[in-house]
Amino acid sequence: MSPLSPSVPALRAEFGDAVERSLVSSGDSIVYIARDRSHDVLAWLRDTPSQGYNYLTDVTAVEYRDPERPLEVVYQLRSLPRRADLRVKLALDKRGPLEVRSVVDLWRGADWLEREVFDMFGVVFAGHPDLRRILMWETYAEGYPLRKDFPLRGHFSRAEQTRQALAANPEAHYSLEELSIADAFDELPADMRERLARGERGFLK
Repeated sequence: MSPLSPSVPALRAEFGDAVERSLVSSGDSIVYIARDRSHDVLAWLRDTPSQGYNYLTDVTAVEYRDPERPLEVVYQLRSLPRRADLRVKLALDKRGPLEVRSVVDLWRGADWLEREVFDMFGVVFAGHPDLRRILMWETYAEGYPLRKDFPLRGHFSRAEQTRQALAANPEAHYSLEELSIADAFDELPADMRERLARGERGFLK
């Protein structure tokens, strides 16, 4: 069995009760931390020379079928210089607000990762610079597709889902850079080229 990462006792020494528990699963060290100290803990793991978790591999969430179990936000960290990994989790009570502080200020790559967790699970990342849906369209109204209470076929009928998708105007919510269409303007549909040329909302800054 793989030993627990030395980062865990170091975290306990630094943050005490903010480190709630830890374990090793399939060779991976996992540490659970208090939500209200999450940003402090993650910043310490990034900035402390002996830790040096300078790469945020992923941000995701997990919800279990047991309605009493909290939803977990998961941060997968990597120290490139030390070739070391650490999984950090925090629990969010589903009966309360699903909110935690954003870490975009610590790892710029958290931007779209947090947006995906927001989109799929409904977790709000306080302080995120641009928290909006990223996989579903901006006006999507069925909820959060990866939550356990989300029906397999969605809340709306297939016909209603199709109607809403066709009525959506997704390009109005994104910049040219986000859509990566600046070099392919001539290949766009005529109506979209016209909207771009008129500088409609979301295209011209």
